[in-house]
Amino acid sequence: MWYAIISEDVENSLEKRKSARPEHLARLNRLKDEGRLLIAGPCPAVDSEDPGEAGFTGSLVVAEFPSLEDARAWAEADPFVTAGVYASVAVKPYKLVLP
Repeated sequence: MWYAIISEDVENSLEKRKSARPEHLARLNRLKDEGRLLIAGPCPAVDSEDPGEAGFTGSLVVAEFPSLEDARAWAEADPFVTAGVYASVAVKPYKLVLP
C-alpha cells in the first residue's frame, strides 16, 4: 500500500537540511530504484522553486511499504529526523486515484 509521509521542519532548518541531505536522498533513491517511490520533495518556505536562504517548511514523500508500521519505521529512521530537521512527522495510508 502507498503511504504519505508528511513532515514539518523546525525553524531555521536549512543548515541541518544541507548537512543531512546526501543521506536523505540516498534513502529516497533506494526506494525509487525498488519501484516504491511515487513522489518526494520539500515544501519551499516562499513561492519559489529555489527559496534560497528562506529554506523549506517541510517535506512530502509518498512511497509503498508492506504496512503502516513499516512506513513509520522507515520515516523515523530518516536522516532528517536524526539531524533534527523535522519538528514532526505524520505517516498516513494513501490511496492513489489519479493519474
